[in-house]
Amino acid sequence: MTDLPIPTTRAPIRSWRHDTARNGRTLTTAFGLGLSAAAGLSMPAVAQDTTGATEIDAILVEGQDGEAPLNVESSADSRFTAPLLDTPKTVTVLPAELLEERGITTLEEVFRTTPGISMNSGEGGTPNADRPIIRGFSAENSVLVDGMRDPGAQSRGTFNLEQVEIVKGADSAFSGRGGAGGSINLVSKTAKDYEFTRGSLTYGTDQTAGATLDSNFVLSDTIAARINLMKQSGGIAGRDDVEESSFGGAATISFGMNTPFRSTLSYSHYEEDNTPDYGIPWIAGTGDLADVDYDNFYGLSDRDFQESSNDSATMRFEYDLNPTLMISNTTRFTKSSLEYIATNPDDSAGNVANGYVWRSVKSRGSETESWYNLTELTGTATTGRLRHSFALGVEISKEESTNAGYSVDTDADPLDPNNSRNCTAALVGAASNYNCTSLFNPNPGDPWSGSVARSTSATTGSAETLSIFAFDTIEFNEKWQANFGLRYDNFHVERETAGGRGGPYSGESDSEFFTYQLGAVYKPRPNGSIYLSFATAAEPAGLSNGEGGDNLSTAVEDLDPVRTTSLELGTKWDLYNGNLSLNAAIFENKTSNARVSDNGVTKNLGENRVRGFELGLAGNINDRWTVFGGYTYLDAVIIDDGDGSNAGNEFPNTPKHSFNVWSTYEATPQLTLGGGATYRSSQFGDSANTREFDGFWRLDAMAQYQFNDKASLRLFINNLTDNRYIEKSYSTHYATVAAGRSINLTANFEF
Repeated sequence: MTDLPIPTTRAPIRSWRHDTARNGRTLTTAFGLGLSAAAGLSMPAVAQDTTGATEIDAILVEGQDGEAPLNVESSADSRFTAPLLDTPKTVTVLPAELLEERGITTLEEVFRTTPGISMNSGEGGTPNADRPIIRGFSAENSVLVDGMRDPGAQSRGTFNLEQVEIVKGADSAFSGRGGAGGSINLVSKTAKDYEFTRGSLTYGTDQTAGATLDSNFVLSDTIAARINLMKQSGGIAGRDDVEESSFGGAATISFGMNTPFRSTLSYSHYEEDNTPDYGIPWIAGTGDLADVDYDNFYGLSDRDFQESSNDSATMRFEYDLNPTLMISNTTRFTKSSLEYIATNPDDSAGNVANGYVWRSVKSRGSETESWYNLTELTGTATTGRLRHSFALGVEISKEESTNAGYSVDTDADPLDPNNSRNCTAALVGAASNYNCTSLFNPNPGDPWSGSVARSTSATTGSAETLSIFAFDTIEFNEKWQANFGLRYDNFHVERETAGGRGGPYSGESDSEFFTYQLGAVYKPRPNGSIYLSFATAAEPAGLSNGEGGDNLSTAVEDLDPVRTTSLELGTKWDLYNGNLSLNAAIFENKTSNARVSDNGVTKNLGENRVRGFELGLAGNINDRWTVFGGYTYLDAVIIDDGDGSNAGNEFPNTPKHSFNVWSTYEATPQLTLGGGATYRSSQFGDSANTREFDGFWRLDAMAQYQFNDKASLRLFINNLTDNRYIEKSYSTHYATVAAGRSINLTANFEF
């Protein structure tokens, strides 16, 4: 057997997120097999060019070339002070190569195809935006960009991402407040020291059309710039009158490349203009979904809209104090907005049983501005026989949010305005100003003529945070390592609202909390590790600062942060000369002081628990065959919810079983074939477990023809069998229908 040792030598720190290699393309830790089999397996080597070594902060890793496009060896964040092989927690990394191969353009599509992650829906007060759930716990407030929090209710694109890093398990030591089930770090594209221009043109079913352009310019020996653009629009397969449109642009310039002092300036803009789709209704009182055609759309095309935008500007400086020590400072300003008027086919009035739907109106008009400043000291050191790889840092931030929705005058029943939600045959159509519609044959083009005005009642919020953190990986010898992480957060939040369901409110809350992570790593062979880790998370009152489901109120402002612990035992192996990564882990996440209602008073008395295991794989089986996938089992149970009504129930929107695999095979030097399968078992849409929707299988296919090294055609068939299924639910109100089959053809070019 030929072993590939994992390098432990630390290299001089030269640049922030260096490219792996000019053709380097990479991916994740994933599928685990038995320890003895993995340790003793004899496998043929896959040809590998290691001349393009990659330095990510203080860690030297060997860059995989095009032979292993789906295997990433290190995180792009310096707080990961060891290669992923020796990091004592589950981390899934999806590089741009995989996103392009699968035709993924939004972060929500990433969630759909990653085991262990599910999705939640929004409404009005709880925003209809990216709402991922990791291992049963909400992660909507645990999304980072280049290691810094990305606040604000928004939908995110992937056009400017080098890779997506998903950390699983309690993670506040890394991501700050939140992170009970994990966090998501989006790694932005940066300028490279070589020139290229790449682009694509896409056309497909449902009037889908799109274009991308990514150009890098070398301006001098030490200066380079990069411009990245995208535009896409089209309908949603199988959803009547539902359309999406997005545009993105990013620019970055780096100075002092490959010198001791470096600086980078970046700007990014992303916007969407979509039709909000709230799916189909749950039937009041029965717990069943309405038995209707999954093409049905209950919204109003001429009234409903959803517009979101995000702008960010970043300035980063790095200085090498010596060959093994670097100091850096990053400042980022962001501004995001989310506005929509949406139709919720809610059945609160019991219309569905009679064959009608009331078009309930939900709206939002939020804006968030934030600035962050992060200073880090990263490097390596030796104390006696111990080798340290460490990261120390201080982060300060301020976030301000405003939400003023829309006042929508439905003028639904002029004869009986107090009873207008109760639909009858006589009220379907013009008699109710089209707010009552048919359950079985809704018309999105109905000529609704009510009035819409911006609400004069706004909710405002602000949050200030001071954080101090330290991470250290200690190498005792060739067999043993330890990982430590400690973080202190001082969090101050204020909120003021003139009205709403809870009435007027003005208050503030201060929280101080420590979170940490501990891990022990045993390396039976250089290409494998076995680890045991323990980590914590903290969710203070007002966690979301008005941009999620956890807002400040009288009931929670004086409560302690909710604490979650995570215990994980796992193993990771790099096989086939490091071209294929496998991993397995068993884990438990537990919350012992969740906020619950006790005789009408909110207290820290609740208890929730998630137990499960995860398998994953990523990389090359041979020089023609690539694979990425995994399986996650989650036993997520509400142990104590205060009044006992939901004790013993499963977490909402958390399937027990989730599986995904994607694989490509190079049939000839010109033709590559690929396919994927996704499975989710049945799940509940609410904590009471009264709304259950079925599990599903989804199959995808891809074929690519490479004309030469500059041009190719790629055919995507998503949802190959046109399976119609529910992918997420919002409490007891509605369930979101997944897209049907779509076919897209993309022409890729490079020069």
